[in-house]
Amino acid sequence: MDSTQRFSNRVEDYVRYRPGYPKEVFGPLESRYNFTAAWTVADIGSGTGISTALFLEHGNRVYGVEPNLDMRRKAESLLSGYKAFVSVEGTAEATWLPSASVDLIVAGQAFHWFDPQAARTEFTRIGKPGVCVALLWNERRTTTPFEKAYDGLIQYFAGEYKTESHRPTADLGIERFFGPSGFVLDQFENGQQLDLEGLKGRLLSSSYVPKEGPVYTEMIESLEGLFTRYAAEGKVRIGYDTKLYSGRLDHSS
Repeated sequence: MDSTQRFSNRVEDYVRYRPGYPKEVFGPLESRYNFTAAWTVADIGSGTGISTALFLEHGNRVYGVEPNLDMRRKAESLLSGYKAFVSVEGTAEATWLPSASVDLIVAGQAFHWFDPQAARTEFTRIGKPGVCVALLWNERRTTTPFEKAYDGLIQYFAGEYKTESHRPTADLGIERFFGPSGFVLDQFENGQQLDLEGLKGRLLSSSYVPKEGPVYTEMIESLEGLFTRYAAEGKVRIGYDTKLYSGRLDHSS
């Protein structure tokens, strides 16, 4: 499936059940790059606006660049109260933003869909000299018995799981993307407490799981069994490591 279209039928689950990002990510950006609310931000692959909202709440002007019409319209609806939000139809490789127009480029849970070298070329074009780039991921933990069982369920029912969203960092081309300037990895604790409806929604927000048919039915029955086994006071916890890869792009390389 075209990566720009694969979330069209998952917008509502994505909005309601995907985890956000902790505000602690601002710490390294402020201390390392002097990031402030005065910076203009481009959120590339902004989806329904989860990462966009984080920076809007911080006070930044944010361009939300998103190719998927359904997700972009949802973000426009959810973020309509922010005068500093600008919705843009575009991709990482062709943002349509003016040259040298942004101070910080963000990609939340999206970089693995980009063509890294083409995106780097575009980012150096739209970024001011020495533009900062921040790549964010919420990576699910597989530490507790429930988390291990939940991950096993996904691997059993979702064939694309390993190939699409959980490739090793080296395979994503992050080091090549940042080039000689390099990057720094910061990590933060994150998590969700979910009831059964929330757990189903979180699972179905992933593009690699089925949404209908016999496999879907079996998957949901298995998920309900996991919930019954591991829930405490009507909820289960999914832990995440929020990873922030940040650095500046050297326009000369």
